[in-house]
Amino acid sequence: MRSVIITIFLSILIIQSVDAQRLYSNEFMNIGVGANSFAMGNATVAHIDDITSGYWNPAGLAAQKTMLTASLMHMPGFLNVVNHDYFALAYQLEKGKTVGLSLIRTAVDDIPGTNDLYDINGNLDYDRIKKFSVADYGFLFSYAQQSKNENFRYGANVKVIRRTVGDYASAWGFGFDLGTQYQAGKWKLGAVARDVTSTFNAWSFNNEELSITIADSTFNTSEASAIELTLPQVILGIARNFDLGKDYELLCEVNANLTFAGQRHTIISSDFANIDPNVGVQLGYKNTLFARAGVNNIQEVTDFGTEEISFIPNIGLGLHFKKLTIDYALTNAANQAIGDFSHVFSLQFAI
Repeated sequence: MRSVIITIFLSILIIQSVDAQRLYSNEFMNIGVGANSFAMGNATVAHIDDITSGYWNPAGLAAQKTMLTASLMHMPGFLNVVNHDYFALAYQLEKGKTVGLSLIRTAVDDIPGTNDLYDINGNLDYDRIKKFSVADYGFLFSYAQQSKNENFRYGANVKVIRRTVGDYASAWGFGFDLGTQYQAGKWKLGAVARDVTSTFNAWSFNNEELSITIADSTFNTSEASAIELTLPQVILGIARNFDLGKDYELLCEVNANLTFAGQRHTIISSDFANIDPNVGVQLGYKNTLFARAGVNNIQEVTDFGTEEISFIPNIGLGLHFKKLTIDYALTNAANQAIGDFSHVFSLQFAI
């Protein structure tokens, strides 16, 4: 009976998640990458100019000064149940022209599958448990170029999505991102349009695995296939550098995330669009040591009839030494719940 209940629950969960994600599709792609950006509350699209630009704003890749750069990151979430991993490479074709490849994986691994927990004689056999993973993959193929105006950069991503639920269901998705950056003195402006043509995920279901036989009757709660849609999202950013003496520099950035997938609990919301602000600061010392802080997930919540504004704080440190950069963040970007924070380290190495 336990295997029957678990399998029925899994089948219903898959269908409900697909229906829900026709509104909130591919949310794992909104978590982010890079401890430096997490520490600044994801307020990064205007100033970002390292390899993680392939995710945040592809235009920033055009600022790469070395031939090849690589980056790695691991983020545990939800009490180490969910793993959010990132790997990227960026190659400079020539000065002001860069291509990049980014891989994002968000997964829950080693889930016990109990469909075959009982043998043909009805005996309980724990050796028949098969583990599976629920994994989401995002592949970003980026191109960035600096225009003839040295203050202006632009870039684009081709996005491929792969989602799997063990042997039960899987999906392929495709989409595009566009980004620009402009610098005027110490001011920096950035804009990113994600999923500009909407990203379509086509799901297929393994009805043989999802089917449950009880008392010579077969039950199946899934459709053969389904389509989910990720609507466009626009992120606008403005940043400024402040010189604090000979060795110190302060960077401040504010982002506005505009979503169009129905009303959310943001501080500015409507049926047409929602605006979710992020704010981040970075104090740098000789372009070597960095201290960062930021807030995100600013929401209007109701607690016992009283409306309040809630937000999530983030902090972090960075070290840049020659070709190696090490960043750390204390953040809950993968959790989006107060009190459940992750320690995140990311590495960048330039050749």
